[in-house]
Amino acid sequence: MTKSKPSNLNTYLKLEYTDKNSIWLTNSLTLRKIVGVLGMSMPILLYVFLYFDSGLHHPLASISHYYFTRVSSIFIIILSLLAFFLIIYKGKNPVDFYISLFAGVFALLVILFPTSNITELCGDASKKYAVTILPKSDFRMYLHYTAAGLFFICLSYMSFFLFTKSNKDPEQRGTKKNIRNRIYRTCGILMVLAVLILFAGSLNIIPQTFFSTFQLTFWMETLAIESFGFAWLVKGETLFKD
Repeated sequence: MTKSKPSNLNTYLKLEYTDKNSIWLTNSLTLRKIVGVLGMSMPILLYVFLYFDSGLHHPLASISHYYFTRVSSIFIIILSLLAFFLIIYKGKNPVDFYISLFAGVFALLVILFPTSNITELCGDASKKYAVTILPKSDFRMYLHYTAAGLFFICLSYMSFFLFTKSNKDPEQRGTKKNIRNRIYRTCGILMVLAVLILFAGSLNIIPQTFFSTFQLTFWMETLAIESFGFAWLVKGETLFKD
């Protein structure tokens, strides 16, 4: 009997059965692609699903505030998956593993210590999309902000310093590798820039009225997570593969 040729989808997903006792997600390229897709899709899914559920036309103050809405399950599931995938990611060197591990732990802390409430009223008629509230806690709120900032800093470090490494001298690297490195560095810079703008807002260097008028927190978080996701997609050899 001739052995059937694996489909393109099986090849793309690195679905192999040479070792029948192994699990599917053992290939770093596949993991990177999944992390990239999950990261880039999260802000879009949160906005779209809440729009269809509650008719909300504008984004919330931040991505984290979707925790208090009907689509909290999407926020928790995707961020939890990202956290655990980052925790099990090994990379090529111990530093890859440890930075990714820290990023995963910080992502879990973002979930475990949610941000401030959307409203302080149960059943607020003006904010029907808010389905839950939590007791006020400055500790919880500041830990959330700290964990979120450290999460993006770890990811930007990976993108700028770790993804760009090569065992070849700069003059021996191919054109595609140079393109990928420019993408990694750009994504790393965008993540740091987003964190710095959010930090400036927390210190009132940028007026809060400006933040609230233009939903700047949401868009900076979206910029950071889209940059993170795109860098991981490229690292997964989805784009600009040698």
